[in-house]
Amino acid sequence: MQTDSLHTPAVGIAPASPVLAKARHAWRRIEWPTLGVAFAIYVGFFSVSLFFRDLSLVVAAPLLSVLLTWYGSLQHETIHGHPTPFRRFNGMLGSLPLTLWIPYTVYRETHLRHHRHGGRRLTQVAYDPESYYLPTEELSRLGHLQRWMYHVNCTLAGRLVLGPALALASFWMGEFRRVRSGDRRRMRIWARHAVGVGFVLAWVVGVCHIPLWVYLVMIVYPSISLNHVRSFAEHVAHEDSQLRTRVVEAHPLWALLFLNNNLHIAHHAKPKMAWFQLPQVWRQMRAPALERGLVFAGGYREVARKYFVRPYIRLDHDGG
Repeated sequence: MQTDSLHTPAVGIAPASPVLAKARHAWRRIEWPTLGVAFAIYVGFFSVSLFFRDLSLVVAAPLLSVLLTWYGSLQHETIHGHPTPFRRFNGMLGSLPLTLWIPYTVYRETHLRHHRHGGRRLTQVAYDPESYYLPTEELSRLGHLQRWMYHVNCTLAGRLVLGPALALASFWMGEFRRVRSGDRRRMRIWARHAVGVGFVLAWVVGVCHIPLWVYLVMIVYPSISLNHVRSFAEHVAHEDSQLRTRVVEAHPLWALLFLNNNLHIAHHAKPKMAWFQLPQVWRQMRAPALERGLVFAGGYREVARKYFVRPYIRLDHDGG
């Protein structure tokens, strides 16, 4: 009597467990290019800082600044759920405060608020924590020097020189008010941040013997300026919310440094998409964006040529 082999259960083969299937799915979702960037950043930072005193200052300081800027781009990726499906791991990958000044948790929360409302609230001060605009009434309360500084900050030259100082002062004042008001959660965030800062400074100053002022003035501050190169032309107020975001078609080295965040229209359209997938998305969006004047096709050179000393935005506009 013959039996149908198609209906004979296989011997010794157990069905895949849900846990194993979930693990395989998670493994497939790991983004190896982003992990490669993370590896390069960490190896680069710890290597250059360790041998900092053996290198020329004019080489070592800019190199570390570039690595910190690249690290900021990596942090941005981790905030959007990359490079793994494990949020805690992603957070650990991006939470070391190499630039010292902002807690990762605060950066994550403010940046995700920037992405709320599907772009309909971009540049509006009341909704967008990354807006460079000031409400008219607040601008009118500023003294002449403060008003001048904020207006200069609307030019690329001003954003590079004064931008980091203004950003730090504004951010820290806001955080100080929250802590002073008794925000216990904010206190815990800053306490954890202080531990991370202590670790970074123990390495930089204690182990590598880099003077603190050198790290702050010649490495951290320029890295913030370099980040401002990317963010300078990303958004501009407009009554049509679809016309508030711009793209800078940058040289591949700039694009790698910023992990394609210069393709900002594509990023806002697909905020959960990995950086190495954005160019393909942008190619599909480019033609209509170009027709609407939303593209700096000449890259950051074009941005600098047009707005190095000329304001890019009008400060007393609340974003409409």
